[in-house]
Amino acid sequence: MLRLSVGALRTRWQLFAGAVVAVALGVGLVQSDLQLLAATDHPVLPPGLSAYQRAQVREGYVGAATLLGMSVMLAVFLSVFIVSTTFGFMTVQRRREFGLLRLVGAQRGYLCVMVVVEAALLGAAGSVLGVPVGTLATWAQSWLLVELGMLPSWFDAPWDAGAVWAAMVIGVCTALAGVLAAAWRASRIRPLEAVVEGRSARQVMTGWRWFWGLSAAFCTVLLVIAAQAARDLVAGLMIGLVVMISGSVALSQLSPVVVPLAGRLPAIVVRGNLIADLARAGVLHAVRRSAATAAPLIVLVGLVVGMWGTFGSLAKAVGVEEQRLITADVVLDHPVAAGPGIAAASVQTAVPIVVTRGRKTVYSEAIGIDPAAYQATHKLRPRKGSLDRLTGNTIAIGPGMAVEGYKLGSTLTVALGNKQITVLVVAIMPETLDVSENFFIPRTLLPAGGRTETLVKLAPGGTLDGQPVKKWAAARGEAQQRSNADLFAALMGLAGIFTAVAVVNAVVMSTADRRQEFTLSRLAGLTRGQVVTVAVVESATVVVVGVLLGSVVAAAALAGIAAGPYGLAALAIPWRLLGLIFGAALVVVGGTAALTASRATSRPLGTSRG
Repeated sequence: MLRLSVGALRTRWQLFAGAVVAVALGVGLVQSDLQLLAATDHPVLPPGLSAYQRAQVREGYVGAATLLGMSVMLAVFLSVFIVSTTFGFMTVQRRREFGLLRLVGAQRGYLCVMVVVEAALLGAAGSVLGVPVGTLATWAQSWLLVELGMLPSWFDAPWDAGAVWAAMVIGVCTALAGVLAAAWRASRIRPLEAVVEGRSARQVMTGWRWFWGLSAAFCTVLLVIAAQAARDLVAGLMIGLVVMISGSVALSQLSPVVVPLAGRLPAIVVRGNLIADLARAGVLHAVRRSAATAAPLIVLVGLVVGMWGTFGSLAKAVGVEEQRLITADVVLDHPVAAGPGIAAASVQTAVPIVVTRGRKTVYSEAIGIDPAAYQATHKLRPRKGSLDRLTGNTIAIGPGMAVEGYKLGSTLTVALGNKQITVLVVAIMPETLDVSENFFIPRTLLPAGGRTETLVKLAPGGTLDGQPVKKWAAARGEAQQRSNADLFAALMGLAGIFTAVAVVNAVVMSTADRRQEFTLSRLAGLTRGQVVTVAVVESATVVVVGVLLGSVVAAAALAGIAAGPYGLAALAIPWRLLGLIFGAALVVVGGTAALTASRATSRPLGTSRG
């Protein structure tokens, strides 16, 4: 059995290469992430940092750990996806081989174990190759996290042998998890299929595929309806995250059905051209090939565009909410006193603060305000207490800490500058989308320094040079989501790399099975260049369909946001990102199709290998 498995990998190494690369990338990323997580779990802080600076460093470490944890899950998921696709395709191509083994006496269990052994060998090879990848990835990710501001410049992730062994074990387990379905299908092949192609060989949509595809589609429709009915931004955002996953699963599982249907649309534009008609026929009739190429694109576009749109919509919603809650007209970056043409001016200064409540200490920022001026330029009012009482040694809990359990009338110990005082909680503000305002204090408690800005409400006919509130609010929302955007950009790059491996792998595997088709096309009168062009146009059509279906998933995920309280004003559609993915997919898939088709047709007609 081991000899057969090794022989299968040796003779078909080009078809297994994509899965090996995926496992190697996955192992390298897991190894790197585990080393970085171990280093961030016990951070080494240099002496001389203030308590606030230490808190900021620890907060960056938490953000880095979140990104690393998400990248581990994404790497494992995509590795399993690619291995599953590879062995699923290979099982179809090897039906005759498996049928012959059944004819000579091999039992179902023997075939199942043989395919599993092949996956284990593939996983072991990918794991070994992944170790040097992990060393490089550790350096690259450390540099990236420092550049993003999540980790300090002195951060270092030492070599960890435990992380290496854990990553290699995960690599083998990933390969085994991805091959289970293919191994089961291989064991179902009948001996007769060594001679005659059975109905199951032509059947792409299995019963389980229909079940999972339709179940995911049904759940997606219910979730979209629920998001529309909720008319709540936060609910729409949370439901949208689930819709991205369920919708991507639904269309990827149903891709053998939906890809040919959607593939008819691009052909309408170029109908009547020989090359286009042949490419359309390839998309419509080679269902398994088209679906294998389109499925990774559906998942990539659905998840990436949907998540980027979600983050962007949240940033826009923060800006829209700020505009509705603020009655000021302009914002300046320095103090402004009331005067002619100014109805009200709220000077707000942010300073570091350390708040102690029992055994819990919070390192944050407090905003020094004048209660009367603040209420004259803001619509937001406390849900408990009153800002009018914000005088002397008092504090108001801002929107960013509204749900942290602070009690009205309780006392807190705060450190401002070099002094430590006890303050009384006199107001608790309601929760908002903007979580940057955590505490409000009277301006009389402000220490020296701080960051000051003034919100000015103009009198009728008054003018003042400054940043309009609309522009200021939009920038505030974007700044608040910038860390999320950086985190997501890193994950998007990771997903893009794995998707490129998946689609290239699908194109290479499908082309290896098309040599006879290409030969017949040339015997029918097509030139070699025309055959290559047909393959490229067919791949481009599949890319269009995959991006289109992925966009449908992303649109479904964003539907709940559009139905929220801020409507279309809070909806952010990442057109540039969608165009970037589309262009990159055309280049990668089209280039791979051209190279593989050119190689498959490189021999003159009438010659044979060897």
